[in-house]
Amino acid sequence: MPFTRFSLFYTKFLMEVLIAARLEERSAQGIALAIGSLITDGRLSSGDKLPTVRNLAVHLGVSANTVSDAWRILQAHGTITTDRRRGTTVRATRVGLGGRYWQVPVEPGTIELDLSTGTPDRSLLPPIGPVLQRLHADVAVTSYVDPPVLVALEDELRRRWPFDQGAITVVDGAQDALDRVIKELVSLGDTVIVEDPTFPPMLDMLELAGARIVGVPLDGEGPDLESIRATMTSDPVAILTQPRANNPTGVHTSADRAKAIAELVSGTRTVVVEDDHSAGATGVPIHSVGEHVPDNTVHIHSFSKSHGPDLRVAALGGPARVIGNIVRRRQLGPSWTSRLIQEILLGMLTDPATEQLVAVAADTYRQRRVDLGRLLAQRGVPVVVGVGLNMWIPVDDELRAVVALAAHGIGVAPGAPFRVDPTTEQHIRVSIGSLDGDLERVVSTIADASRGRGPAIAS
Repeated sequence: MPFTRFSLFYTKFLMEVLIAARLEERSAQGIALAIGSLITDGRLSSGDKLPTVRNLAVHLGVSANTVSDAWRILQAHGTITTDRRRGTTVRATRVGLGGRYWQVPVEPGTIELDLSTGTPDRSLLPPIGPVLQRLHADVAVTSYVDPPVLVALEDELRRRWPFDQGAITVVDGAQDALDRVIKELVSLGDTVIVEDPTFPPMLDMLELAGARIVGVPLDGEGPDLESIRATMTSDPVAILTQPRANNPTGVHTSADRAKAIAELVSGTRTVVVEDDHSAGATGVPIHSVGEHVPDNTVHIHSFSKSHGPDLRVAALGGPARVIGNIVRRRQLGPSWTSRLIQEILLGMLTDPATEQLVAVAADTYRQRRVDLGRLLAQRGVPVVVGVGLNMWIPVDDELRAVVALAAHGIGVAPGAPFRVDPTTEQHIRVSIGSLDGDLERVVSTIADASRGRGPAIAS
């Protein structure tokens, strides 16, 4: 046997040995997990060629169908790619290349007007000074053994909750809540339904968890019902939604759509995870699936957009079986969110003046969206006004639009990171938190950029 052929044979055999050594269960998921662990610890790298389905099946003593199913799990995860000529190889995942999240915001301080980040208007956030002055002197800041959530804060959260939840806790913001819920619910190869488009970090987290991500389009009432119905045949473990204000489109889920989704998941294992990230900043009521199927619903309520991002507080409520496991696992790490911060949030939630300022901010954001939508429509750029802090604007070429706007000192987010899969549709996301002042100039620049008018892009 020539040396090159022997070397190739030896490499393939070694690959099969490595996979077999990592195998804990001779099932499709077990094989996928074994290969995934080899990639995670660096034993397999991008471009490495995997054994053929037939050879690996013989070596592991399983059927070819079992290996094929493992390949499908890994392909859904974005871990491998199959080419008829090159065979099956390891590929760099989107997360390994930096993830969608880092493709969205512009570099801080490099742009005159940053409309890329989705952050609230600092001038519209309620001050915490008055609340700090009213805090009583005996606030506990040294205890390790007190309950993780202040009793009074939990009572206030339950009063505001959209449904009667089994358990409730407080974590460090909506992204922390999403990360913990995904880790609790999702295993490698599980099907998860998401809105398309949706929040980029959510997609990054799901890819890291090894989920098979299925995107469903949005209409004027929320995630498309027939698309969800079609995907329910694959037994999804979760449906991730942003019911009060989809980021980036601003679509607000209607009461009828929430009820219809509840009917689809009732009696199944599917958990609807509601990321209410903008909450009080929207000025509209929430229509929760949990009103109809509380045992199938986990709800996340963030206070970052309404009361201040640096508070880093979100409430997380739902079935005790889910929330209890998250609380127990969290006890191995940070254990609790600072009770001092919880005291501040409680003071703000029970302060009428703060609540009034939150309402004023929501109305201001609403007016900005209306004005932006009206002026863009006048220039031939139709948009959905929606709710929340973001607007989804169609463009001829999103890369050209982003570059053209940056050349005029305006930072926006490209649309691609928000999509589950690449499509022919092109969009940019514009965040209205910083959109104040010369709106006419901004709209004119956006309208021109949407039609591809701007500096040329070198190929």
